[in-house]
Amino acid sequence: MKPTREEIIQNVYDNKLIAIVRGMEPEYCVKLAEALCEGGINMVEITFNQKSTDHYEATTKAIRAISEQLEGKVMVGAGTVLSKEQVDLAKEAGALYIITPSTKPDVIRYAKEQGLVTMPGAMTPTEIETAYEAGADFVKIFPVGNLGAAYVKAVKAPMSHIPVLAVGGVNEKNIAEFIRAGAIGAGVGGNLVNAEWIRNGEFDKITALAKEFVTNAKEA
Repeated sequence: MKPTREEIIQNVYDNKLIAIVRGMEPEYCVKLAEALCEGGINMVEITFNQKSTDHYEATTKAIRAISEQLEGKVMVGAGTVLSKEQVDLAKEAGALYIITPSTKPDVIRYAKEQGLVTMPGAMTPTEIETAYEAGADFVKIFPVGNLGAAYVKAVKAPMSHIPVLAVGGVNEKNIAEFIRAGAIGAGVGGNLVNAEWIRNGEFDKITALAKEFVTNAKEA
């Protein structure tokens, strides 16, 4: 049985971390999601490759595999969603939430109408407010690593009512800083989802690093 929108949102507050999987072959994605889950991270974002529609199948295949094989254990979502078409593809494959790199109010509204949790990307205070007013459940401050935790704190001061996620340049050493600055949690890509480890089958390393992220995030 799939979780409700409310359960997905609460999971973000409780568990704080979303692993970002970009450019990974679908056959690796279920094992990767299992390794992350074993380490305490039960949310995995599979990103769309925007180079051409030919790449969409790999994304939907990976989302579907995780949704079907790890239902009840892992909450899978779609990332780099830039159009209503991609919202439809993601939902049909089993995605529970939509993450975008930018603020596109029409995509945010449409995803919400489809019953999906929305986490659009934004950088400036205006973009953050625009995303939230369009119906975002969380706003992803991206790329936050270039801005630092001080930026999150500064933005949250007048916008304390908007739940934000830190994404881009977050690692196991600085994640606590972003959460202390006011982020609900974080999305983590290459600093956690190490492509070399995955292709070498070293999933135990992924699990160990996931545990470190979880510990540091929850102790913030």
